[in-house]
Amino acid sequence: MAQNRWVSFHGWPAEALEFYEGLGADNSKTYWTKHLEFYETRVRGPMLELLAELEPEFGPGKIFRPYRDVRFSKDKSPYKTHLGAWLEGGGYLQLSAEGLAAGSGYYQMDSGQLDRFRRAVANDVAGGRLLSVIAEMAKAGIGVVGRDTLKTAPRGYPKDHPRIELLRHKGLITWTEWEPAAWLGTAAAKTRIVGFLRGGLPLRHWLDDNVGPPSA
Repeated sequence: MAQNRWVSFHGWPAEALEFYEGLGADNSKTYWTKHLEFYETRVRGPMLELLAELEPEFGPGKIFRPYRDVRFSKDKSPYKTHLGAWLEGGGYLQLSAEGLAAGSGYYQMDSGQLDRFRRAVANDVAGGRLLSVIAEMAKAGIGVVGRDTLKTAPRGYPKDHPRIELLRHKGLITWTEWEPAAWLGTAAAKTRIVGFLRGGLPLRHWLDDNVGPPSA
């Protein structure tokens, strides 16, 4: 990602969060069109600047489309009430009226990844190492959470497996949220994000080594 390399990231103005407050109250094309220039320059623009600065360490970034997929949803609101971005080297960023959030890890594994993940967790060496990674990160104040967790043991694994809680997860990530604060409008926002992403690298490395990318 090469855009805006000559512009340094200085955070988001408070109005960027107010933009999403307004969108939450009036999720319409009329509101979106009226505020489109503001979105491009004061919401999406700073994210592009941030991704460009993060690229050398965390890889190219991509901003997700602002439009919701409403084909199979009862909620037909056309626009997302947050700005999301993905980092190729691992990481997810999100700005909304609630503030800033960041995550890292494997949010959703396909069937091949899930099979490799469970085999690794069940292995005493790899599974034991994952427990150590989670414990070490917890000491540093970074929690690891599972997502889309099964209510019981996955097929082929005993319910009394010593790492059954991990085996039940279909995704494993770190996640943090920061409430709106003055530092969001400064370069300190990047400092916090970098610190969090670096802190999540042990989990990312375990997943890369033991699970790997999605199946072709």
